[in-house]
Amino acid sequence: METLPLLLTLTASFSAYFLWFHLLARTLTGPKAWPFVGSLPALFKNRNRVHDWIASNLRATGGSATYQTCIIPFPFLAHKQGFYTVTCHPKNLEHILKTRFDNYPKGPKWQTAFDDLLGHGIFNSDGETWLMQRKTAALEFTTRTLKQAMARWVNRSIKNRLWYILDNSVKDNVYVDLQDLLLRLTFDNICGLTFGKDPETLSPKLPENPFSVAFDTATQATMQRFLYPGLIWRFQKFFCIGSEKILKQSLQIVETYMNDAVSDRKGTPSDDLMSRFMKKRDGEGKPISAAVLQRIILNFILAGRDTSSVALTWFFWLVINHPKVEEKIIKELTTVLEETRGVERGKWTEEPLDFGEADRLVYLKAALAETLRLYPSVPQDFKQAVMEDVLPDGTVVPAGSTVTYSIYSVGRMEKIWGEDCLEFKPERWISVRGDRFEPPKDGFMFVAFNAGPRTCLGKDLAYLQMKSVAAAVLLRYRLSLVPGHQVEQKMSLTLFMKNGLEVFLHPRQL
Repeated sequence: METLPLLLTLTASFSAYFLWFHLLARTLTGPKAWPFVGSLPALFKNRNRVHDWIASNLRATGGSATYQTCIIPFPFLAHKQGFYTVTCHPKNLEHILKTRFDNYPKGPKWQTAFDDLLGHGIFNSDGETWLMQRKTAALEFTTRTLKQAMARWVNRSIKNRLWYILDNSVKDNVYVDLQDLLLRLTFDNICGLTFGKDPETLSPKLPENPFSVAFDTATQATMQRFLYPGLIWRFQKFFCIGSEKILKQSLQIVETYMNDAVSDRKGTPSDDLMSRFMKKRDGEGKPISAAVLQRIILNFILAGRDTSSVALTWFFWLVINHPKVEEKIIKELTTVLEETRGVERGKWTEEPLDFGEADRLVYLKAALAETLRLYPSVPQDFKQAVMEDVLPDGTVVPAGSTVTYSIYSVGRMEKIWGEDCLEFKPERWISVRGDRFEPPKDGFMFVAFNAGPRTCLGKDLAYLQMKSVAAAVLLRYRLSLVPGHQVEQKMSLTLFMKNGLEVFLHPRQL
Protein backbone atom coordinates (compact mmCIF):
# COMPACT_ATOMS: atom_id res chain seq x y z
CA MET A 1 0.00 0.00 0.00
CA GLU A 2 2.91 2.34 0.75
CA THR A 3 4.03 2.22 -2.87
CA LEU A 4 0.67 3.38 -4.21
CA PRO A 5 1.15 7.10 -3.37
CA LEU A 6 4.63 6.94 -4.94
CA LEU A 7 3.26 5.35 -8.13
CA LEU A 8 0.48 7.93 -8.31
CA THR A 9 2.99 10.76 -7.86
CA LEU A 10 5.29 9.37 -10.55
CA THR A 11 2.35 8.82 -12.91
CA ALA A 12 1.16 12.39 -12.40
CA SER A 13 4.68 13.76 -12.87
CA PHE A 14 5.27 11.84 -16.07
CA SER A 15 1.86 12.76 -17.42
CA ALA A 16 2.50 16.45 -16.72
CA TYR A 17 5.92 16.22 -18.33
CA PHE A 18 4.65 14.50 -21.48
CA LEU A 19 1.81 17.02 -21.81
CA TRP A 20 4.30 19.88 -21.39
CA PHE A 21 6.65 18.24 -23.89
CA HIS A 22 3.86 17.70 -26.43
CA LEU A 23 2.82 21.35 -26.26
CA LEU A 24 6.43 22.56 -26.39
CA ALA A 25 7.46 20.32 -29.29
CA ARG A 26 4.72 21.84 -31.46
CA THR A 27 6.39 25.26 -31.09
CA LEU A 28 9.92 24.13 -31.91
CA THR A 29 11.52 24.52 -35.32
CA GLY A 30 14.35 22.22 -36.28
CA PRO A 31 15.02 18.49 -35.93
CA LYS A 32 12.52 16.14 -34.30
CA ALA A 33 12.74 16.22 -30.51
CA TRP A 34 12.11 13.23 -28.27
CA PRO A 35 11.13 13.17 -24.59
CA PHE A 36 14.09 13.33 -22.20
CA VAL A 37 16.79 13.02 -24.89
CA GLY A 38 15.73 15.96 -27.09
CA SER A 39 17.47 15.94 -30.48
CA LEU A 40 20.46 13.89 -29.35
CA PRO A 41 19.48 10.82 -31.46
CA ALA A 42 19.43 12.94 -34.63
CA LEU A 43 22.77 14.52 -33.73
CA PHE A 44 24.32 11.11 -33.13
CA LYS A 45 22.94 9.79 -36.42
CA ASN A 46 24.41 12.79 -38.28
CA ARG A 47 27.63 13.06 -36.26
CA ASN A 48 29.78 12.69 -39.39
CA ARG A 49 27.90 15.45 -41.26
CA VAL A 50 26.92 17.83 -38.49
CA HIS A 51 27.34 21.02 -40.53
CA ASP A 52 25.20 19.83 -43.45
CA TRP A 53 22.63 18.52 -40.97
CA ILE A 54 22.39 21.93 -39.31
CA ALA A 55 22.16 23.66 -42.70
CA SER A 56 19.33 21.36 -43.82
CA ASN A 57 17.43 22.05 -40.59
CA LEU A 58 17.82 25.79 -41.08
CA ARG A 59 16.66 25.55 -44.70
CA ALA A 60 13.62 23.57 -43.54
CA THR A 61 12.45 26.56 -41.47
CA GLY A 62 11.89 28.58 -44.67
CA GLY A 63 8.13 28.80 -44.24
CA SER A 64 8.16 29.94 -40.63
CA ALA A 65 8.48 33.37 -39.08
CA THR A 66 11.87 32.40 -37.69
CA TYR A 67 13.45 31.68 -41.05
CA GLN A 68 17.12 30.68 -40.78
CA THR A 69 16.73 30.00 -37.06
CA CYS A 70 15.79 26.77 -35.31
CA ILE A 71 15.68 25.47 -31.78
CA ILE A 72 17.51 22.23 -31.00
CA PRO A 73 16.74 20.75 -27.57
CA PHE A 74 19.50 18.50 -26.26
CA PRO A 75 18.95 16.15 -23.31
CA PHE A 76 16.51 18.05 -21.14
CA LEU A 77 13.67 17.63 -18.74
CA ALA A 78 11.98 20.98 -18.44
CA HIS A 79 14.84 23.43 -18.40
CA LYS A 80 15.29 26.38 -20.74
CA GLN A 81 19.08 26.01 -20.64
CA GLY A 82 18.68 22.74 -22.50
CA PHE A 83 17.77 24.67 -25.65
CA TYR A 84 20.26 25.50 -28.40
CA THR A 85 19.21 28.38 -30.60
CA VAL A 86 20.87 27.80 -33.97
CA THR A 87 20.80 30.61 -36.52
CA CYS A 88 22.37 31.86 -39.72
CA HIS A 89 20.13 34.91 -40.22
CA PRO A 90 22.42 37.91 -40.99
CA LYS A 91 20.34 40.27 -38.85
CA ASN A 92 20.53 37.84 -35.95
CA LEU A 93 24.28 37.55 -36.41
CA GLU A 94 24.66 41.31 -36.33
CA HIS A 95 22.55 41.42 -33.17
CA ILE A 96 24.64 38.70 -31.45
CA LEU A 97 28.10 39.72 -32.63
CA LYS A 98 27.74 43.50 -32.53
CA THR A 99 24.52 45.13 -31.28
CA ARG A 100 24.19 43.03 -28.10
CA PHE A 101 27.82 41.92 -27.95
CA ASP A 102 27.96 42.14 -24.13
CA ASN A 103 24.93 39.87 -23.76
CA TYR A 104 26.53 37.05 -25.77
CA PRO A 105 29.93 36.12 -24.30
CA LYS A 106 31.57 32.74 -24.80
CA GLY A 107 30.03 31.75 -21.50
CA PRO A 108 31.01 29.13 -18.90
CA LYS A 109 29.84 26.09 -20.92
CA TRP A 110 32.26 26.78 -23.78
CA GLN A 111 35.03 28.02 -21.50
CA THR A 112 34.84 24.96 -19.26
CA ALA A 113 34.92 22.56 -22.19
CA PHE A 114 37.92 24.24 -23.80
CA ASP A 115 39.75 25.36 -20.67
CA ASP A 116 42.30 22.51 -20.61
CA LEU A 117 43.45 23.33 -24.15
CA LEU A 118 42.89 27.07 -24.57
CA GLY A 119 42.87 28.28 -20.95
CA HIS A 120 42.03 31.98 -20.81
CA GLY A 121 43.43 32.67 -24.27
CA ILE A 122 41.77 35.15 -26.62
CA PHE A 123 39.35 32.59 -28.12
CA ASN A 124 38.21 31.27 -24.75
CA SER A 125 37.90 34.43 -22.69
CA ASP A 126 35.56 37.36 -22.20
CA GLY A 127 35.64 40.77 -20.56
CA GLU A 128 38.93 42.34 -19.44
CA THR A 129 40.96 39.18 -20.03
CA TRP A 130 39.88 39.09 -23.67
CA LEU A 131 40.26 42.86 -24.10
CA MET A 132 43.86 42.91 -22.84
CA GLN A 133 44.88 40.21 -25.33
CA ARG A 134 42.92 41.87 -28.12
CA LYS A 135 44.64 45.22 -27.60
CA THR A 136 48.10 43.67 -27.38
CA ALA A 137 47.55 41.59 -30.50
CA ALA A 138 46.04 44.57 -32.35
CA LEU A 139 49.26 46.54 -31.82
CA GLU A 140 51.23 43.68 -33.32
CA PHE A 141 48.95 43.04 -36.27
CA THR A 142 48.87 46.68 -37.36
CA THR A 143 52.64 47.05 -37.56
CA ARG A 144 54.50 47.02 -40.85
CA THR A 145 57.10 44.84 -39.14
CA LEU A 146 54.68 41.91 -38.78
CA LYS A 147 53.67 42.07 -42.44
CA GLN A 148 57.32 42.04 -43.49
CA ALA A 149 58.07 39.17 -41.11
CA MET A 150 55.15 37.18 -42.46
CA ALA A 151 56.33 37.77 -46.03
CA ARG A 152 59.82 36.49 -45.13
CA TRP A 153 58.50 33.36 -43.43
CA VAL A 154 56.04 32.57 -46.22
CA ASN A 155 58.46 33.12 -49.09
CA ARG A 156 61.21 31.14 -47.41
CA SER A 157 58.83 28.23 -46.77
CA ILE A 158 57.70 28.25 -50.40
CA LYS A 159 61.11 28.61 -52.03
CA ASN A 160 63.25 26.37 -49.83
CA ARG A 161 60.71 23.73 -48.80
CA LEU A 162 57.34 23.56 -50.56
CA TRP A 163 58.68 23.83 -54.11
CA TYR A 164 61.42 21.32 -53.35
CA ILE A 165 58.93 18.74 -52.03
CA LEU A 166 56.48 19.28 -54.91
CA ASP A 167 59.23 19.10 -57.55
CA ASN A 168 60.40 15.79 -56.09
CA SER A 169 56.87 14.39 -56.19
CA VAL A 170 56.69 15.25 -59.90
CA LYS A 171 60.10 13.72 -60.49
CA ASP A 172 59.18 10.51 -58.65
CA ASN A 173 55.63 10.44 -60.06
CA VAL A 174 54.06 10.13 -56.60
CA TYR A 175 51.10 11.95 -55.11
CA VAL A 176 51.20 14.30 -52.14
CA ASP A 177 48.71 15.05 -49.40
CA LEU A 178 48.33 18.76 -50.01
CA GLN A 179 46.41 19.33 -46.79
CA ASP A 180 49.29 17.89 -44.76
CA LEU A 181 51.86 20.03 -46.58
CA LEU A 182 49.81 23.19 -46.10
CA LEU A 183 49.28 22.48 -42.40
CA ARG A 184 53.02 22.06 -41.99
CA LEU A 185 53.75 25.26 -43.90
CA THR A 186 51.33 27.44 -41.94
CA PHE A 187 52.37 25.80 -38.67
CA ASP A 188 56.03 26.66 -39.25
CA ASN A 189 55.09 30.22 -40.22
CA ILE A 190 52.84 30.92 -37.22
CA CYS A 191 55.35 29.43 -34.78
CA GLY A 192 57.99 31.73 -36.22
CA LEU A 193 55.73 34.75 -35.88
CA THR A 194 54.45 33.98 -32.39
CA PHE A 195 57.59 32.84 -30.59
CA GLY A 196 60.42 33.04 -33.11
CA LYS A 197 60.93 29.28 -33.29
CA ASP A 198 60.85 27.29 -36.53
CA PRO A 199 59.76 23.68 -35.90
CA GLU A 200 60.69 22.75 -39.50
CA THR A 201 57.78 20.35 -39.96
CA LEU A 202 57.75 21.22 -43.66
CA SER A 203 61.02 19.64 -44.73
CA PRO A 204 61.83 16.98 -47.35
CA LYS A 205 61.43 13.98 -45.03
CA LEU A 206 58.19 15.37 -43.57
CA PRO A 207 59.13 14.51 -39.98
CA GLU A 208 56.50 14.02 -37.32
CA ASN A 209 56.68 16.90 -34.87
CA PRO A 210 55.52 15.77 -31.39
CA PHE A 211 54.08 19.19 -30.61
CA SER A 212 52.11 19.41 -33.87
CA VAL A 213 50.71 15.88 -33.54
CA ALA A 214 49.79 16.37 -29.87
CA PHE A 215 48.20 19.74 -30.62
CA ASP A 216 46.02 18.17 -33.35
CA THR A 217 45.00 15.31 -31.09
CA ALA A 218 44.17 17.64 -28.21
CA THR A 219 42.03 19.82 -30.50
CA GLN A 220 40.00 16.86 -31.73
CA ALA A 221 39.52 15.44 -28.23
CA THR A 222 38.41 18.85 -26.96
CA MET A 223 35.80 19.15 -29.72
CA GLN A 224 34.19 15.93 -28.47
CA ARG A 225 33.38 17.70 -25.22
CA PHE A 226 31.09 20.13 -26.96
CA LEU A 227 29.28 17.68 -29.21
CA TYR A 228 27.91 15.58 -26.36
CA PRO A 229 26.52 16.20 -22.85
CA GLY A 230 29.04 17.47 -20.30
CA LEU A 231 28.28 14.54 -18.00
CA ILE A 232 29.93 12.15 -20.47
CA TRP A 233 33.26 13.93 -20.81
CA ARG A 234 33.42 14.77 -17.10
CA PHE A 235 32.93 11.08 -16.30
CA GLN A 236 35.73 10.16 -18.71
CA LYS A 237 37.99 12.84 -17.28
CA PHE A 238 37.40 11.71 -13.69
CA PHE A 239 38.36 8.13 -14.52
CA CYS A 240 40.96 9.19 -17.14
CA ILE A 241 39.49 7.01 -19.89
CA GLY A 242 38.54 7.38 -23.56
CA SER A 243 39.12 10.70 -25.30
CA GLU A 244 39.90 12.40 -21.97
CA LYS A 245 42.88 10.12 -21.42
CA ILE A 246 44.12 10.96 -24.93
CA LEU A 247 43.59 14.67 -24.23
CA LYS A 248 45.58 14.54 -20.99
CA GLN A 249 48.52 12.76 -22.66
CA SER A 250 48.52 15.18 -25.60
CA LEU A 251 48.42 18.26 -23.37
CA GLN A 252 51.46 17.04 -21.45
CA ILE A 253 53.47 17.03 -24.69
CA VAL A 254 52.11 20.46 -25.68
CA GLU A 255 52.94 21.97 -22.30
CA THR A 256 56.51 20.60 -22.34
CA TYR A 257 57.11 22.12 -25.77
CA MET A 258 55.61 25.47 -24.77
CA ASN A 259 57.61 25.55 -21.52
CA ASP A 260 60.79 25.21 -23.55
CA ALA A 261 59.65 27.97 -25.93
CA VAL A 262 58.90 30.36 -23.04
CA SER A 263 62.26 29.57 -21.41
CA ASP A 264 64.12 30.19 -24.67
CA ARG A 265 62.42 33.57 -25.03
CA LYS A 266 63.25 34.88 -21.54
CA GLY A 267 66.05 37.40 -21.60
CA THR A 268 66.14 37.36 -25.41
CA PRO A 269 64.87 40.66 -26.86
CA SER A 270 62.54 40.12 -29.77
CA ASP A 271 59.51 41.66 -31.46
CA ASP A 272 57.42 38.47 -31.84
CA LEU A 273 53.99 38.07 -30.29
CA MET A 274 55.18 36.08 -27.29
CA SER A 275 57.75 38.76 -26.39
CA ARG A 276 55.02 41.42 -26.45
CA PHE A 277 52.85 39.45 -24.05
CA MET A 278 55.83 38.76 -21.77
CA LYS A 279 56.08 42.52 -21.24
CA LYS A 280 52.45 42.81 -20.18
CA ARG A 281 51.28 42.93 -16.56
CA ASP A 282 48.16 41.45 -14.99
CA GLY A 283 45.62 43.37 -12.88
CA GLU A 284 47.97 43.28 -9.87
CA GLY A 285 50.93 44.60 -11.81
CA LYS A 286 52.69 41.22 -11.96
CA PRO A 287 54.12 39.64 -15.12
CA ILE A 288 51.87 37.10 -16.87
CA SER A 289 52.63 33.61 -15.56
CA ALA A 290 54.26 31.05 -17.85
CA ALA A 291 51.13 28.83 -17.73
CA VAL A 292 48.84 31.67 -18.83
CA LEU A 293 51.35 32.78 -21.48
CA GLN A 294 51.38 29.25 -22.92
CA ARG A 295 47.63 29.24 -23.41
CA ILE A 296 47.60 32.73 -24.92
CA ILE A 297 50.15 31.69 -27.54
CA LEU A 298 48.39 28.38 -28.23
CA ASN A 299 45.26 30.33 -29.14
CA PHE A 300 47.16 32.27 -31.80
CA ILE A 301 48.82 29.12 -33.14
CA LEU A 302 45.40 27.49 -33.48
CA ALA A 303 44.10 30.51 -35.40
CA GLY A 304 47.16 31.07 -37.56
CA ARG A 305 47.78 27.49 -38.60
CA ASP A 306 44.46 25.75 -39.08
CA THR A 307 42.35 28.47 -40.66
CA SER A 308 44.62 29.39 -43.59
CA SER A 309 45.71 25.83 -44.37
CA VAL A 310 42.16 24.48 -44.28
CA ALA A 311 40.89 27.30 -46.51
CA LEU A 312 43.69 26.65 -49.02
CA THR A 313 42.96 22.92 -49.04
CA TRP A 314 39.32 23.47 -49.97
CA PHE A 315 40.40 26.15 -52.48
CA PHE A 316 42.66 23.76 -54.37
CA TRP A 317 39.95 21.09 -54.41
CA LEU A 318 37.46 23.58 -55.84
CA VAL A 319 39.97 24.75 -58.46
CA ILE A 320 40.54 21.13 -59.54
CA ASN A 321 36.80 20.82 -60.12
CA HIS A 322 36.40 24.22 -61.83
CA PRO A 323 38.95 24.52 -64.67
CA LYS A 324 37.44 27.79 -65.94
CA VAL A 325 38.15 29.42 -62.57
CA GLU A 326 41.69 28.07 -62.76
CA GLU A 327 42.13 29.62 -66.22
CA LYS A 328 41.06 33.03 -64.92
CA ILE A 329 43.43 32.77 -61.94
CA ILE A 330 46.35 31.92 -64.23
CA LYS A 331 45.43 34.74 -66.60
CA GLU A 332 45.42 37.25 -63.74
CA LEU A 333 48.74 35.94 -62.41
CA THR A 334 50.46 36.20 -65.76
CA THR A 335 49.08 39.72 -66.30
CA VAL A 336 50.42 40.94 -62.96
CA LEU A 337 53.81 39.23 -63.41
CA GLU A 338 54.24 40.66 -66.91
CA GLU A 339 53.89 44.10 -65.36
CA THR A 340 56.15 43.46 -62.37
CA ARG A 341 58.75 41.02 -63.76
CA GLY A 342 58.72 41.51 -67.50
CA VAL A 343 58.01 39.06 -70.28
CA GLU A 344 60.71 36.48 -69.47
CA ARG A 345 58.25 33.90 -68.23
CA GLY A 346 60.90 31.24 -67.61
CA LYS A 347 62.09 33.18 -64.56
CA TRP A 348 58.69 33.89 -63.03
CA THR A 349 58.77 30.83 -60.81
CA GLU A 350 62.29 31.34 -59.48
CA GLU A 351 60.99 33.56 -56.70
CA PRO A 352 57.63 33.46 -54.90
CA LEU A 353 55.31 36.44 -55.18
CA ASP A 354 56.09 39.27 -52.84
CA PHE A 355 53.20 40.67 -50.84
CA GLY A 356 53.00 43.72 -53.11
CA GLU A 357 52.30 41.49 -56.11
CA ALA A 358 49.90 39.31 -54.10
CA ASP A 359 47.96 42.41 -53.10
CA ARG A 360 47.09 43.07 -56.75
CA LEU A 361 45.43 39.69 -57.31
CA VAL A 362 41.75 40.62 -57.22
CA TYR A 363 40.27 37.50 -58.84
CA LEU A 364 42.40 35.17 -56.72
CA LYS A 365 41.19 36.92 -53.57
CA ALA A 366 37.63 36.55 -54.82
CA ALA A 367 38.17 32.82 -55.36
CA LEU A 368 39.54 32.48 -51.82
CA ALA A 369 36.61 34.44 -50.36
CA GLU A 370 34.18 32.25 -52.32
CA THR A 371 35.94 29.18 -50.90
CA LEU A 372 35.48 30.53 -47.37
CA ARG A 373 31.81 31.28 -48.08
CA LEU A 374 31.18 27.62 -48.93
CA TYR A 375 33.77 26.03 -46.64
CA PRO A 376 34.52 28.40 -43.74
CA SER A 377 37.55 27.26 -41.75
CA VAL A 378 35.56 27.64 -38.53
CA PRO A 379 32.12 26.30 -39.52
CA GLN A 380 30.24 27.34 -36.37
CA ASP A 381 30.68 29.24 -33.14
CA PHE A 382 28.87 29.37 -29.83
CA LYS A 383 27.68 32.03 -27.41
CA GLN A 384 25.72 31.97 -24.17
CA ALA A 385 22.97 34.47 -23.46
CA VAL A 386 23.48 36.34 -20.18
CA MET A 387 19.95 37.78 -20.11
CA GLU A 388 16.79 36.74 -21.94
CA ASP A 389 16.67 38.36 -25.34
CA VAL A 390 14.64 38.51 -28.55
CA LEU A 391 16.50 38.22 -31.85
CA PRO A 392 15.53 40.48 -34.79
CA ASP A 393 13.60 37.63 -36.45
CA GLY A 394 11.44 37.23 -33.32
CA THR A 395 13.18 34.21 -31.80
CA VAL A 396 13.17 34.29 -27.98
CA VAL A 397 16.51 33.38 -26.41
CA PRO A 398 16.19 32.26 -22.77
CA ALA A 399 18.79 33.50 -20.29
CA GLY A 400 21.60 30.98 -19.87
CA SER A 401 20.83 29.11 -23.11
CA THR A 402 23.36 28.46 -25.86
CA VAL A 403 23.25 30.32 -29.16
CA THR A 404 25.05 28.73 -32.09
CA TYR A 405 25.63 30.71 -35.26
CA SER A 406 26.29 28.44 -38.20
CA ILE A 407 28.85 30.15 -40.44
CA TYR A 408 28.74 27.13 -42.74
CA SER A 409 24.99 27.56 -43.25
CA VAL A 410 25.13 31.32 -43.95
CA GLY A 411 26.79 30.72 -47.31
CA ARG A 412 24.30 28.03 -48.30
CA MET A 413 21.02 29.89 -48.01
CA GLU A 414 19.15 30.98 -51.15
CA LYS A 415 17.54 33.93 -49.39
CA ILE A 416 21.00 35.26 -48.50
CA TRP A 417 23.12 34.45 -51.57
CA GLY A 418 20.56 33.66 -54.28
CA GLU A 419 19.55 30.55 -56.18
CA ASP A 420 23.18 29.88 -57.16
CA CYS A 421 24.32 29.85 -53.52
CA LEU A 422 25.81 26.34 -53.80
CA GLU A 423 27.85 27.23 -56.89
CA PHE A 424 31.53 28.13 -56.72
CA LYS A 425 31.38 31.54 -58.34
CA PRO A 426 34.23 34.00 -57.54
CA GLU A 427 32.62 36.62 -59.80
CA ARG A 428 30.07 37.42 -57.08
CA TRP A 429 32.91 39.11 -55.15
CA ILE A 430 34.08 41.42 -57.95
CA SER A 431 32.81 44.86 -58.92
CA VAL A 432 30.80 45.33 -62.12
CA ARG A 433 33.86 46.82 -63.85
CA GLY A 434 35.89 43.80 -62.76
CA ASP A 435 38.70 45.83 -61.21
CA ARG A 436 37.93 45.67 -57.49
CA PHE A 437 37.25 43.10 -54.79
CA GLU A 438 33.78 43.96 -53.55
CA PRO A 439 32.42 42.16 -50.46
CA PRO A 440 28.66 42.22 -49.78
CA LYS A 441 27.28 45.45 -48.37
CA ASP A 442 25.82 43.54 -45.45
CA GLY A 443 28.98 42.45 -43.65
CA PHE A 444 27.07 39.79 -41.71
CA MET A 445 26.36 37.80 -44.86
CA PHE A 446 29.99 36.68 -44.66
CA VAL A 447 31.41 35.97 -41.22
CA ALA A 448 34.22 33.53 -42.02
CA PHE A 449 36.55 35.99 -40.25
CA ASN A 450 33.98 36.58 -37.51
CA ALA A 451 32.44 40.07 -37.16
CA GLY A 452 31.88 42.86 -34.69
CA PRO A 453 34.44 43.45 -31.90
CA ARG A 454 35.85 39.94 -32.35
CA THR A 455 36.62 40.34 -36.07
CA CYS A 456 39.82 38.45 -36.96
CA LEU A 457 42.85 40.72 -36.56
CA GLY A 458 44.88 38.67 -39.02
CA LYS A 459 42.35 38.79 -41.86
CA ASP A 460 44.50 40.81 -44.29
CA LEU A 461 47.64 38.82 -43.49
CA ALA A 462 45.70 35.59 -43.98
CA TYR A 463 44.61 36.67 -47.46
CA LEU A 464 48.17 37.66 -48.39
CA GLN A 465 49.60 34.36 -47.16
CA MET A 466 46.91 32.33 -48.93
CA LYS A 467 47.36 34.26 -52.19
CA SER A 468 51.14 33.78 -52.09
CA VAL A 469 50.86 30.04 -51.50
CA ALA A 470 48.04 29.57 -54.04
CA ALA A 471 50.02 31.43 -56.71
CA ALA A 472 53.21 29.50 -55.89
CA VAL A 473 51.45 26.19 -56.50
CA LEU A 474 49.28 27.09 -59.50
CA LEU A 475 52.00 28.90 -61.44
CA ARG A 476 54.14 25.75 -61.41
CA TYR A 477 51.62 22.92 -61.45
CA ARG A 478 48.23 21.67 -62.51
CA LEU A 479 46.62 19.44 -59.91
CA SER A 480 44.58 16.27 -60.33
CA LEU A 481 42.89 14.24 -57.63
CA VAL A 482 44.25 10.76 -56.98
CA PRO A 483 41.71 8.30 -58.52
CA GLY A 484 39.34 6.97 -55.89
CA HIS A 485 40.34 9.52 -53.25
CA GLN A 486 37.32 10.48 -51.12
CA VAL A 487 36.99 14.11 -50.05
CA GLU A 488 34.99 14.32 -46.82
CA GLN A 489 34.63 16.81 -43.99
CA LYS A 490 36.17 16.02 -40.65
CA MET A 491 34.16 16.93 -37.56
CA SER A 492 36.58 19.15 -35.70
CA LEU A 493 36.94 22.74 -34.53
CA THR A 494 38.09 23.58 -38.03
CA LEU A 495 36.80 22.17 -41.31
CA PHE A 496 39.61 19.73 -42.15
CA MET A 497 39.30 17.16 -44.89
CA LYS A 498 38.93 13.81 -43.17
CA ASN A 499 41.22 11.94 -45.58
CA GLY A 500 43.44 14.84 -46.58
CA LEU A 501 43.71 16.05 -50.18
CA GLU A 502 45.75 13.57 -52.23
CA VAL A 503 46.80 14.98 -55.59
CA PHE A 504 49.19 14.39 -58.45
CA LEU A 505 51.09 17.41 -59.75
CA HIS A 506 51.75 18.11 -63.42
CA PRO A 507 54.26 20.76 -64.55
CA ARG A 508 52.50 23.79 -66.00
CA GLN A 509 53.69 25.41 -69.21
CA LEU A 510 52.98 29.13 -69.06
